Amino acid sequence: MTTHYSVIIIGGGQAGLSMSYCLTERGVDHLIFEKHQIGHSWRTQRWDSFCLVTPNWQCTLPGYPYPGSDPQGFMKKDEIVAYIESYAAAFNPPIKDGVEVLKVRQRNERGLFEVLTTLGDFTADQVVIAAGGYHTPSIPRTAERFPRTVLQLHSSDYKNPESLPDGAVLVVGTGQSGCQIAEDLHLAGRQVHLCVGGAPRSPRRYRGKDVVDWLDQMGYYDLPIDEHPQKEKVRTKANHYVTGRDGGREIDLRQFALEGMQLHGRLDKVDGTTLHFRDDLQANLDQADAVAESIKKTIDAFIDRHHIDAPTDPPYQPVWSPQDLPRSIDLNAAHITSVIWCTGYLANFRWVDIPVFDGTGYPGHERGVTHIWGLYFLGLPWLYTWGSGRFSGIARDAQYLADFITTRRHIKESPHQSWSVVNEFLLGS
Repeated sequence: MTTHYSVIIIGGGQAGLSMSYCLTERGVDHLIFEKHQIGHSWRTQRWDSFCLVTPNWQCTLPGYPYPGSDPQGFMKKDEIVAYIESYAAAFNPPIKDGVEVLKVRQRNERGLFEVLTTLGDFTADQVVIAAGGYHTPSIPRTAERFPRTVLQLHSSDYKNPESLPDGAVLVVGTGQSGCQIAEDLHLAGRQVHLCVGGAPRSPRRYRGKDVVDWLDQMGYYDLPIDEHPQKEKVRTKANHYVTGRDGGREIDLRQFALEGMQLHGRLDKVDGTTLHFRDDLQANLDQADAVAESIKKTIDAFIDRHHIDAPTDPPYQPVWSPQDLPRSIDLNAAHITSVIWCTGYLANFRWVDIPVFDGTGYPGHERGVTHIWGLYFLGLPWLYTWGSGRFSGIARDAQYLADFITTRRHIKESPHQSWSVVNEFLLGS
């Protein structure tokens, strides 16, 4: 069995497959290691009713744009898996699935990379880590204080309302997962208690179009991180909550409250069977609304500037505001039998034994290129643009790295070339 390759790709999701496609186009020999199987996270870490929150037309893997008949729709979980599988089938990437990478290290500066796996040890001239950034479910230690009689799940383990015991459900967190899972339970007739955090919300449609269409037309998805007003801080910001369910709509937590969902501020502490909440519900709802309205104002300005003929929408009016809500509730009195932690993930790159990480464990890179010759990252949120960790922007990032890898490969075969000149040229392109 061949154990040396020009490039080894770690991760067989959409990022790793995109990288493989681009290297195949350029005739670069390579191998992909995938710990599970193609589409694993979509298959196993999403709930049954999960769907994309961005329209299908934004699914543009390299050489494989969305092939379906509903570009303005939102693919459901099984359709997403089928899309990724059909992409792989279209070019037959050299992938070894069911193989875990145990360690990546480098023999010496600009030396071969050693990739230790459950299949054996391999070497490569260059390595692309395309394993994403969502590795370990993050659950706060507050969870330890809940009674053992209460079922606790991370959002990645939630499947459907029927899989939970009878009773009310406490959902902690209002990012995309938290709001959509709360909606899923609410629509199924379950009593939901939702701890509302500081995540922003987005309009779904505005002035005749899906907001994503407007933002794309405005060039928002092409904005590189170094030109973003928040620079690298944007990488840690929560995504705007909205849904593609049933053709796409806004998620208005105030409307859910009118319909019987119990909204609370952030979960502060658990004392026996008593839950205590912070006094920040009103502020968090107001801030989420303010972000949604700011998006609308940005679109308004774009329409005015370009003299676009577009219908107008009435201004948003809050339908509910918290009034004298209790700051604490009793689990038993509220009949809460389940808790779903929608509190995100932590990255785990400890198996990468190469000094490229900062104090938080995030890899230092410029557009996916690290300061270690031949080591790259792909598929991280905001690697370069908003779409870097999504279907919409992965092609641009993969093409860029493929050009970088190919040029370095040719240079290595011609050692008389100047490394500093080449690196300066590539990083400046």
